[in-house]
Amino acid sequence: MKWIQLLSFTFFISSAALAQSPRNDVPSAKMQEIYEEVKTPYKYGLVMVPEDEQHKMDCPTIFREGKLWYMTYLIYSGRGYETWLAKSKDLLNWVNMGRLMSFGDAGKWDDNQKAGYNALTDIKWAGNYKLGKFDGKYWMSYFGGKEKGYETEPLSIGMAYTDQQPSEAHEWTRMPEPVLSALDKDVRWWENRNKLFKSSVIEDKEKLTGHRFVMYYNAVGDSLKNNKKTRWYERIGMAVSDDMQHWKRFKTDPVVHHPVGITGDGVIQKIKDTWVMFYFGAFWKDRNGGFNRFAASKDLVNWTDWTGDNLVESSEPYDEMYAHKSFVLKHKGVVYHFYCAVNKKDQRGIAVATSKDLGKSKVGFVNPAVK
Repeated sequence: MKWIQLLSFTFFISSAALAQSPRNDVPSAKMQEIYEEVKTPYKYGLVMVPEDEQHKMDCPTIFREGKLWYMTYLIYSGRGYETWLAKSKDLLNWVNMGRLMSFGDAGKWDDNQKAGYNALTDIKWAGNYKLGKFDGKYWMSYFGGKEKGYETEPLSIGMAYTDQQPSEAHEWTRMPEPVLSALDKDVRWWENRNKLFKSSVIEDKEKLTGHRFVMYYNAVGDSLKNNKKTRWYERIGMAVSDDMQHWKRFKTDPVVHHPVGITGDGVIQKIKDTWVMFYFGAFWKDRNGGFNRFAASKDLVNWTDWTGDNLVESSEPYDEMYAHKSFVLKHKGVVYHFYCAVNKKDQRGIAVATSKDLGKSKVGFVNPAVK
């Protein structure tokens, strides 16, 4: 009888401990393992810079086609954002190719803001990084807006597509209306301030969410659920879709966030059996400037935040203001961490840090080596 009581007591204790532990939490040992795999202590430097100080580069997204690498990125001109394309043979030397989404003057909701991010990139760590198709098309999500200026509200999320090769510079077709906006009836408390920003769309092949496609996006919203307003609260949440055109919000609360400042621009890779979200933080109480970090998940929904060192942070003259907004990949044993580098003159370019010492870039803001 005593051993039965002991067994029952042990089962009760184990069940209580399980009930109190976070569901699908990624163990600290696994988080450390991921950090050791993705860290990039060697800053190669700038690889892309704009033509002049009036233009600013931002938000690299990398994919591969054949033997060449391609980067979609943003240029802010003073009027707003446009989406551009560049190519490279070696991930270090890049050449501009032209626009993918340009300004318009037709009175549409996105005439002056078109900040695009390739969808359905192969997310296998050290994989082929090719773009996937759906319904015979390549897809891109973007945030758009009708007002001129730097991220002037309202900003909403739209979808664009093409049946041409994404490695060719050409205008993508945009859906006529946003797929997510702060005016939607189901808008959440954390995204109700008329500014929805970067989105990353992946295919959920296992349908862990019950849907084929998942979008992670960040937005500005109330500081708490009590309608207390503040500018610098920005968080990452989820939406889901089965056709890339109709999206609905998933969960009431954000999935990655912090007590203050910005948590944004999540980009997904899958390392073995764990999904890793690379994101940037800014204006936190305990960390200065803008910097890149990661979170990890077993189910695409519940995310464990890394609490150790930043992956990339300010340390050089070209990124002394911000080193943020990442795209991380692994190729031939080398990890490349692309990010937006901002100096004290607010010059913005694309830089890269690596897991191995590849030397130093010859590209600089003063005398750009980009053709």
